[in-house]
Amino acid sequence: MGMRIGGLATGMDIDGIVKDLMAAERIPLDKLEQDKTRIEWQRDAFRDVNSMLLELDKMMLDMKMTRTYNTKAATSSNQAVTATAASGASIGSYNIAVKSLATSAINATNGTLSKVGEKIDPFAPLSEQISKLAKSGDEGVNIEIPTQISFRTYQNSSEGTLHTIDVTADDTLNSILTKITNHKEAGVRAFYDVQSDRVIMERTSAGDFNPNGAEIDFSEDSGFFTNVFGMTAQEQGGTDAKFAYNGIELTSKTNSTTLNGITFTFNDVTASTNVNITNDTETAFNNIKAFVDKYNDMIDKVNGKLTEAQHRDFPPLTTEQMKDMSDREIELWEEKARSGLLRRDPILTNALSQMRQAWSGRVSNDGPFSHFSQIGISTTANYMDGGKLEINENKLRAALQEDSDAVYKLFSNNAEGAERGIVNRLEDAIDRTTERINQQAGRTTQQPHQYALGRRLEGMDDRIEVFKRRLQQVEDRYWKQFSAMELAIQRMNEQSNFLFSQFNQQW
Repeated sequence: MGMRIGGLATGMDIDGIVKDLMAAERIPLDKLEQDKTRIEWQRDAFRDVNSMLLELDKMMLDMKMTRTYNTKAATSSNQAVTATAASGASIGSYNIAVKSLATSAINATNGTLSKVGEKIDPFAPLSEQISKLAKSGDEGVNIEIPTQISFRTYQNSSEGTLHTIDVTADDTLNSILTKITNHKEAGVRAFYDVQSDRVIMERTSAGDFNPNGAEIDFSEDSGFFTNVFGMTAQEQGGTDAKFAYNGIELTSKTNSTTLNGITFTFNDVTASTNVNITNDTETAFNNIKAFVDKYNDMIDKVNGKLTEAQHRDFPPLTTEQMKDMSDREIELWEEKARSGLLRRDPILTNALSQMRQAWSGRVSNDGPFSHFSQIGISTTANYMDGGKLEINENKLRAALQEDSDAVYKLFSNNAEGAERGIVNRLEDAIDRTTERINQQAGRTTQQPHQYALGRRLEGMDDRIEVFKRRLQQVEDRYWKQFSAMELAIQRMNEQSNFLFSQFNQQW
């Protein structure tokens, strides 16, 4: 398209005339683009609903667990022993007597690391610090920094595991101790205590893993640990915890042990501590209430989209329309334009119906509860709520206290048909709904041709491109017509001027 200059012969604003003509020609294209925008908004609205359903679906994973309903509370007579109980723990009282706590094996420099009057620099190359070592200068001791150092630790093997660490000339005391601490599977923590001027090495795990000797063994080393770190066979070995459980003598490698679904933590030696396990009705109640609140919130939002007013007089704004409006005006307009995108949508209407049926249907099982009303849950009296639930708190607490396992079966009986639990039925309804929404609006990771609205958008894109090409042709035609008019008028003016000049010459 070349340069267009109009009105030289006629004095008319050809550019303005063509723009006005094209504005009329663009009306169908603007309508098409507005329809496309509305479909994109509708697609995004569907995806927002899917996100809400996914949040509820994730919460339902916990609602299918026994621990959600059969929670147990553990109380201790003193803080020497504390406890937590799993859902399968037996209700009752347990007596614990802790005779000794589990400890970790530990070894340290015998005496000090540095000579009297000297002080080793833990951040300087160790090869330059040899003269400051306590062992340096001792008769018969030739201290050299080797390229490798080795030590053996014991865990689950009677032979233990040999660990080898590479050492370079640039290594410092601090870097070597860091390498020991970070060495995989060694299970040793090593550090230098500046105040006592000693290297300390200890097992990260408590317990006695080598009853016949040291748990950090330097016997296979070249002498580095003995001559440089000043460590000897004076290790203070790890010990197992010794305790009595209801009078039965037991041991543990750590200060925590799990028996009969109860995890006991030993904090101090005690002659007798009573631990009581009871049903934690309040926690189970709070779990169910939180789920019902989440469900009600989702129902409220979905029902709001189904009943939202639709403002047909407020279509999506075109780019040209936005140019003449303020940001606030655009915001208010789009608020009305986006309203009612999913009004009376059959997918969401059917979803609410299925979820109401999931709650209200009877669950056949061998327990005393087969309907949600028997545990104090019911739908609200106002039908406009769309199936929201309300809880009789006293009745729900009483049901949990009476038989929490029966409440669990009512909610999450993993069976088919009439025996299927409420949560399982809800999950089925949500899965069907999300699948239908995915077919309609797709996921963000899908291509447009993989879902219904996406295929409509692709079709509209093709129509928009065809219409734009046609508009270009129409605009070119207008300019050709006006250019021809300009040319004809210019020639007429030239002829008129010629005739006028001829008449002037004759006179």
